[in-house]
Amino acid sequence: MCDTKRTTRTKRTTRTRTLTFGLYADDQGLAWVDGLVDEAVGSRSARIVDETVARTFPGSELTTADAYDHLAEQWAWENPGLNSGAREAVELRVHLVCSLRTWRAIRKTVIRTLCPAGTAPHTCRVPWAAA
Repeated sequence: MCDTKRTTRTKRTTRTRTLTFGLYADDQGLAWVDGLVDEAVGSRSARIVDETVARTFPGSELTTADAYDHLAEQWAWENPGLNSGAREAVELRVHLVCSLRTWRAIRKTVIRTLCPAGTAPHTCRVPWAAA
């Protein structure tokens, strides 16, 4: 008799998935976050197929300023007396082709690099919310 070893392989479905982050940022802040996303994607088997910076929600009268107003309040609280300059509440949508596992790893990496101080009290360079 021969022993037969059965190997099961997990099928990884590659499809377009979206990373979505609410941000309170100016052009420099957006560029910084974009770089974090590029770095996280580049280290994995994924590719960016589209990226959008939205100020409104499709099919809705709701604006990103309304949805992410708490990020502007956070920035003002963390930076008392400073002018917010050209910062605005926006939603960054990055469309990736990758597996669900890869998407989760990329999302986790971006969140960790957006907030390297963890749960300790700190000031965020770019206030954010993950959707």
